[in-house]
Amino acid sequence: MSALSRYITTDRAFYKKVLHIAVPVSLQQMITVGVNLMDTVMLSSMGDAQLSASSLAGSFINLFQIFCMGIGMGASVLTARYWGMKEINSLRKAVTIMLRFVAVFASVFTLATVFVPGLIMQMYTGDKENAAEIVGHGVTYLRWLIPTYFCMGLSLTTTIVLRSVGQVKIPLISSIIAFFVNVFFNWVFIFGNLGAPRMEIAGAALGTLIARVFELVFICGYFFFRDQRIAYRLKYITMRCADLVKEYFRVCLPVLISDGLLALGNNAVAMVMGHISAAFVSANAVTTIVQQLSSVLTQGVSHASCIITGHTMGEGDQEKARQQGYTFLLLGLAVGVVAAGIILLVRAPIIDYYKVSDEAKLIAWELMDAISFIMVFQSMNSILTKGVLRAGGDTTFLMAGDILFLWVASIPLGILAAFVFHWPSFWIYTMLKIDQVIKCVWCIWRLRSGKWMKKIRIAGESGE
Repeated sequence: MSALSRYITTDRAFYKKVLHIAVPVSLQQMITVGVNLMDTVMLSSMGDAQLSASSLAGSFINLFQIFCMGIGMGASVLTARYWGMKEINSLRKAVTIMLRFVAVFASVFTLATVFVPGLIMQMYTGDKENAAEIVGHGVTYLRWLIPTYFCMGLSLTTTIVLRSVGQVKIPLISSIIAFFVNVFFNWVFIFGNLGAPRMEIAGAALGTLIARVFELVFICGYFFFRDQRIAYRLKYITMRCADLVKEYFRVCLPVLISDGLLALGNNAVAMVMGHISAAFVSANAVTTIVQQLSSVLTQGVSHASCIITGHTMGEGDQEKARQQGYTFLLLGLAVGVVAAGIILLVRAPIIDYYKVSDEAKLIAWELMDAISFIMVFQSMNSILTKGVLRAGGDTTFLMAGDILFLWVASIPLGILAAFVFHWPSFWIYTMLKIDQVIKCVWCIWRLRSGKWMKKIRIAGESGE
């Protein structure tokens, strides 16, 4: 412990900076979870089929969202570093490449939803008895949300870039307003209030779409026309970026692959759940909200660690970055323990609140126990993988860890637990998330080695 304590920072300015970034980001994440919570609660009164359909269709949309997070967080490794270097031209080029990249992904997901929404839903649905009903509701939900990919992709990635240069208030304000917009239009269209037609699951999709359009106008309007830190304007979308493309993809492509594998892994979990029973899907929908709420502070600290470490590395102070890395690790442990305790405290009233079957409630109870156990490890490794180590430029190493532990350990063990050994729900979930435990140990070892601190080139600089 004495060797470790040498690296724990006591600088008050550091902790103030962490709070300045982490609190608004956490609040924004909490508001996002609140939107999902209201969707789930309102649709739960429509029965298991519509709730399951929205949850499973949402898994495909979340797949796109996580890809966007990968694109945005990969770009933020560069933008935070360039901000620390005061290299604004390189920063703008990184943003341009990011926007072009996200447009390609949004086009692919939009075309898939337009032409094969039924196939998308069938991938997630294995409950033979209710499959046709769930698929039908899911297709309706997806079709209403076709425009959301471009809205979400642009607003989410520009939000991440704004955070990387310390601008966290504007995204928070946008999320607060979007929350009330979503809840209001859900209430109007799901239940047919204020003279509107009763649309049920289609109304939930329409309310979400309206909120996404608002976020696009608010965030991108500020980013392209008002922001003075980066001062990125629409004309830069056509700027030449050939001298930075290689460095961008060297740093960002492993991040996209890592987060893409995470997205596919989460979808594999949804598929496993979907092929067990509708009650299992409903239980997972209930616990998803708890997982998201319990991890909002972790996400806030992760973003703070990525931004602060990037700025410190950009200033060229590697020893300070190492010290901050150990500090973030301990913060992750503390946050994880607190989150686990909160889950155990609130699980009973949350499960009882949902209007789902008794079988779904029993399964949800088991899943809550597993989530509280995994959360401690997940918090520590998320702050390292999504924050400190990623900001250091160690993205290829992190990609290798995601491939190895998720696809060699978690997914096979989860499938065996569910379909071969028929273990209880607690062990199915634990096996599906066992990579969180393994990665925690893996990343602590990497942090200690110091090999995660990489040099990043600027625009126009030739490689060695």
